[in-house]
Amino acid sequence: MGALSITGIKPGATSLKLTAGKITKTVPITVLSRNLLAYGPASGNGLTVTVAQDGSLDFSSGTESVPLHKGVSWELDVPEGIVGVPLILSYTGDVPGTLVISLYVNANSLGGVYQGKNNTAVTIPKGTTRVELRVFRGGSTAGSVSGNLKIQLELGNTAHDWMRPDNTSLRGASPFPATTPPGSSTTGQESHTGTGDPAPTIGAYQTW
Repeated sequence: MGALSITGIKPGATSLKLTAGKITKTVPITVLSRNLLAYGPASGNGLTVTVAQDGSLDFSSGTESVPLHKGVSWELDVPEGIVGVPLILSYTGDVPGTLVISLYVNANSLGGVYQGKNNTAVTIPKGTTRVELRVFRGGSTAGSVSGNLKIQLELGNTAHDWMRPDNTSLRGASPFPATTPPGSSTTGQESHTGTGDPAPTIGAYQTW
């Protein structure tokens, strides 16, 4: 018996009509985004994040200065099916200022991207149930931040065109405990060490 493979082009609800002889069935289908991340509005450390109409993120610090290594984060549940498999973290377009986008487990960076460093391979370690998506100011000094960001986490070793995540309304602020600054930088960018990875789902955004 042959198998049927269907690739969705656009996320959302649709249906599939199947016909075998005189029998026709209409099967409801939900096409999910390839982007495994989840995020939403957030604010903290002088940084305000809103969701743009297309599902990307707008960042602004207004007249405030965002402290070095500070920003906002979203806590994500890790589905069992993406633990231990290749994932890739990427961005499309430009990254505002010296922002760093990184995935963390227990305050340890699994890898990140920033302007000049893109398409970072990650693999979620076995036993991991939650990860954090952190967006913070890198570089060597505090400063203002303004701009739009399109970030994506997807299965495989190749980054594809950015797609809006299924969940762009993840909310719920809570304080983040102090940690050692993630990496160092000499050119306005942040370096990261470690391997592992993140995945999608629901949780709450945080500041630290």
